[in-house]
Amino acid sequence: MSMQPVVQPGALSPIGQPGWPQQGQWTYADYLSLPDDGKRYEIIKGVLYSANAPSYEHQYTVGEVSFALRLSVKQHQAGVILEAPFEVHLAENIKPVQPDVLFIRAEQQPSAGTQVFAGVPDLIVEVISPSSIRLDRTVKFDTYEQAGVPEYWIIDLKAHLVEVYTLARGEYALFGQYTGDELSTSQVLSGLQIKASTLFLPG
Repeated sequence: MSMQPVVQPGALSPIGQPGWPQQGQWTYADYLSLPDDGKRYEIIKGVLYSANAPSYEHQYTVGEVSFALRLSVKQHQAGVILEAPFEVHLAENIKPVQPDVLFIRAEQQPSAGTQVFAGVPDLIVEVISPSSIRLDRTVKFDTYEQAGVPEYWIIDLKAHLVEVYTLARGEYALFGQYTGDELSTSQVLSGLQIKASTLFLPG
């Protein structure tokens, strides 16, 4: 999904009104004060990011990857697959983030009634478009790596490409790149195989 900083550093307000923090100073308390305007907000190290409603192509891919992951997870009773919007609190200065898709192992699965997940998901998927390249490939890549997310998938809508990164000695290493009829695999979800082309809108 396309997400950009709500305002440039030094600006006062994401909605054109005074009284909001400057970029780099946003807190979760500030987040809770934001208007319910239908946008998806995230705070990463004090910077507020916002996204409008996603595109058809984006939601198609989110649905397909979520479905494929959920089939595997249910088969092995491994945990739960969730989709945005759902708050994840990775750390005190990284909350909330709302990944497109996430996997949480059964051992740390939230209980009924939970509004947020405070912890580190075992796998996160972000579906990127040209306007969200920097956020997903740089900001979130570094954030998820530093938080210790074991596996990070980047799905590129324009290139019809699936990239899987796994954590090794505190850094992400490319586990595999998949396109066309190639089978996307996972280190976290053993035995998972998803034909890359099935995750993208036909045509």
